[in-house]
Amino acid sequence: MQKPPKIPESVLVVIHTPELDVLIIERADHKGFWQSVTGSKDCIDEPLSETAAREVAEETGIVIGGPLVPEHALLDWHHRIEYEIYPQWRHRYAEGVMHNTEHQLSLLVPHCLEVTLAPREHTAHLWLPFREAADRCFSWSNREAILQLPERLAAHSR
Repeated sequence: MQKPPKIPESVLVVIHTPELDVLIIERADHKGFWQSVTGSKDCIDEPLSETAAREVAEETGIVIGGPLVPEHALLDWHHRIEYEIYPQWRHRYAEGVMHNTEHQLSLLVPHCLEVTLAPREHTAHLWLPFREAADRCFSWSNREAILQLPERLAAHSR
């Protein structure tokens, strides 16, 4: 049975500690492609917080709303970007879809948590200081989001 086309609206979730150590994960289908948690909506009206919570749990095993990571630890930056979908991944979308809208969020965790990867999606993970994590990311939007983390958190706490 063939999967339905992906919805070209997704989340990028920068998972970080209070010390700004950031979790990055290596894609299984492209060795050396490091990224934050990402994922598309399952349905067009799925709330971004639900998309983010589902993707974080699927890709890392971290449960938002559990005892270690309360729901309020997920911060919607109310920032989105549109980018051209890489040619090697366009087959996942409906015919003619060339662009994706990515909504950026962050998730504060108490410390560098144990991670359980989805082996079909990711093969390795690292907790790194935010600048080092940004340097490893293959995606410019992911790199920029990680570098903006201190500023976004400061703006939110005002």
